[in-house]
Amino acid sequence: MTAVDTGKTPSGEKEAAAPTTQSQGRPRGRFGRGKPPTTINEFHLLCLNRDDGTIAWKTKLTETVPHEGKHSTNTFCSASPVTDGKHIYASFGSFGLFCVDMDGKLVWKRNFGKMSTRNSFGEGASPALFKNKLCVIWDHEGDSFIETMDATTGKTIWKKDRVEPTGWATPRIVEHGGGVQVIANATKVKSYDLADGSLLWECGGQTGNPIPTPIILDDFAICMTGFRNSACYAIPLDSRGDITDTDKIIWNTRDIGPYVPTGVLYDGTLYGSKSSSAVLTAVDAKTGETIIETSRLDGIRAIYSSMVAADGHVFITGRSGKTVVLNHGNELNIAATNDLGEAVDATPALAGNQIFIRGENNLYCFED
Repeated sequence: MTAVDTGKTPSGEKEAAAPTTQSQGRPRGRFGRGKPPTTINEFHLLCLNRDDGTIAWKTKLTETVPHEGKHSTNTFCSASPVTDGKHIYASFGSFGLFCVDMDGKLVWKRNFGKMSTRNSFGEGASPALFKNKLCVIWDHEGDSFIETMDATTGKTIWKKDRVEPTGWATPRIVEHGGGVQVIANATKVKSYDLADGSLLWECGGQTGNPIPTPIILDDFAICMTGFRNSACYAIPLDSRGDITDTDKIIWNTRDIGPYVPTGVLYDGTLYGSKSSSAVLTAVDAKTGETIIETSRLDGIRAIYSSMVAADGHVFITGRSGKTVVLNHGNELNIAATNDLGEAVDATPALAGNQIFIRGENNLYCFED
């Protein structure tokens, strides 16, 4: 997914040369907020050949002048597409949700209106897919909601109002106890029945500006936030009602609390950062007990991309483009450090023996 500033106004005129990508349309203010752009942006979905990186197809899904600005580190296409192998679902938030086939041809599209994000920081939540149901969270400064639709047609199955300010958390869908839950991380985590949208349970204690996606281990969910403080809660999936500040919570800790990235669960160990800084802690995911004490990762400063793990290693990519590879274990043991030499905010993607990393200017594929 990509958004391309054409530099053209709706009248067809060409504006003066735009600033560089990282500040495009986003004058840096106190909070990095940006003014609404005045030029048309095109929104594309691309398919690349996994073997050699050539473009198999590129589909322009829509174009418009965005109604509000974005954070100096955000873009107009921060979400990730999802697929069931037959269709691809790409959400550009206020600019539309689109379903295309595997050849890039449009099947259906939806428009949910215009988000109003806090401080014009922009949008970023991705849709979640389970069998033939697609779920989106629409938390913003207006009327927030969560909606589940038929993935085949895009038609609404159910929609529930939410009382939540701006959030960027992608929902997590999980089967449990004969049913299916949709877990929405927010200032108050809530779980909905995927069948009809009824509220199953909720739990407070999170910080503001929720971004990390819930993580599932056995029969509980681990939800984290890290804006100006840290919070990490292990919540039983069989909970019912409001369990805030009750002994129903399995464990909670302030040692882990990522802000932008999501931590990673690997072989029973939960790895996570403090805020978006390169400070790592690892805990036993079942008990919350510390395994690796809070440690700074040399060579990187800030982390936006989520951690990933495979083959006995944990991969942590910093915003500068440097990836620290840890040996999974009971102590901090760095196996390798690799530097791409360009900024990286996107989460690395693992497929077989390959790892894909999207940098500011290039897409990389590394193979073992």
